[in-house]
Amino acid sequence: MSVEAARIPGNNQKADLVIKNGHILTINAKKDAFVKGTIVIKDKKIIAIGDENLEKQYKASKVINANGNIVMPGMINTHNHVPMVAFRSIGEEGVGNRLFDVFFPLEGKLLSRDLIYKASIHGVIEMAMGGVTTYADMYYHEDEVAKATEKIGIRGVLGETVISFPTVDAPEPYGGLKYAEDFIKQYKNHELITPSVVAHAPYTVSPEMIKASKDLAKKYQVPFAIHAAEFADEAQRVETKFGQKYPSVIKYLDSLGILDENTMLAHAIHIDDEDINIIKQRGATIAHNPIANTKGATGVAPAIKIDKAGIKMGLGTDGPMSSNTMDVFGTAGYAARVHKLVNKDQSVMPPSKVVELATIGGAKALGLDKKIGSLEVGKYADIIIVDIHAPNTFPTYDPYATLTYSAGPQNVRDVIVNGKLIVENKKLKTYDYKKNLKDMEGIYKQVAEVEKTLPYHQQKPTGE
Repeated sequence: MSVEAARIPGNNQKADLVIKNGHILTINAKKDAFVKGTIVIKDKKIIAIGDENLEKQYKASKVINANGNIVMPGMINTHNHVPMVAFRSIGEEGVGNRLFDVFFPLEGKLLSRDLIYKASIHGVIEMAMGGVTTYADMYYHEDEVAKATEKIGIRGVLGETVISFPTVDAPEPYGGLKYAEDFIKQYKNHELITPSVVAHAPYTVSPEMIKASKDLAKKYQVPFAIHAAEFADEAQRVETKFGQKYPSVIKYLDSLGILDENTMLAHAIHIDDEDINIIKQRGATIAHNPIANTKGATGVAPAIKIDKAGIKMGLGTDGPMSSNTMDVFGTAGYAARVHKLVNKDQSVMPPSKVVELATIGGAKALGLDKKIGSLEVGKYADIIIVDIHAPNTFPTYDPYATLTYSAGPQNVRDVIVNGKLIVENKKLKTYDYKKNLKDMEGIYKQVAEVEKTLPYHQQKPTGE
């Protein structure tokens, strides 16, 4: 295969970084691949992609030998609540409703700027070392999440949450709307952080405030997201709380005029063919979170129908209290398996499709596909190298199958974001993990003391 034509001709051109001898999966529209490929990076962007002969035409300050390993776009996690990593593994048994019996009480008693920042450092380290180069988040004090994300050096589409009750960063109901506007002003046009607006859910935000949240996103031309159709009874919840009666929550949101190409729906599990058609017509996108959804027994989204409808969809882990992980490799593999099972069809969701969803699919869902998500000339250099010589990845005949069914975060060797090498030979270059671990040990002690007081402990049967 020839060198991508958009590179500048000539010999010994200067470059910042060259990756050579890689099994390159571009994930472009044709899914072009180079078994012994070369990528050239300059000024944060990819300027050339081609075979082994390309390397000779450039002189770079740093050359990375991929040693035959997979070179691919970074993974994109389209839905997360990263600071919740501080509470991971709590309330996994003997709890009826973890959201109301565990999540909200812990947040109410423990959240602070300090905890959110330190937990975000921890979670972003997990993602970076696991090959995630971009993620979408929705939480509180999202400026602290942004600081942590920038410090580690990956991209974040970060949404300040608007919700109907007081929170750690907004003492008044819906105070997140003003916080969101200030956050947008602070980070608009940042090279790594894309600020966004998040209305928590149809059943926790009034119709007027959902529309106000969407209007704020429109005003500043930033993304908008909302949890939607995560639970089977959401339409009933909306009717009970806000007096709005609709056959489905998607039809309700559509009546508010908030579904468009700049709206991402997190989950979209309980949707029918009419809902899918509405989402398609409006151009809204979907973050599919199969591990969190099945672990929480909320259901399995009709991802095959969504994909066939041509709706832009990416993969998400959800928060680390929902899925207990921020591993997009595992999420991709699970998506491939669970949809075969529920559709009773081994041919659906093949490896090439789930790798696409984990990369360019996520970029499309977040509106970033012109900048990232595939390895193409002119796009930003967000690249990972995946070791295929490890016991769990060798031999590799089909790289897509290895990525889907065998590889995991432990196989990520190198990570480049915005042209900068942030993980090299499995070592994080941007932060001292020992410092973060010490910080998290302090948080662990605080959380453990509060967790003991939660009512669900008193509800456990004798002997547990």
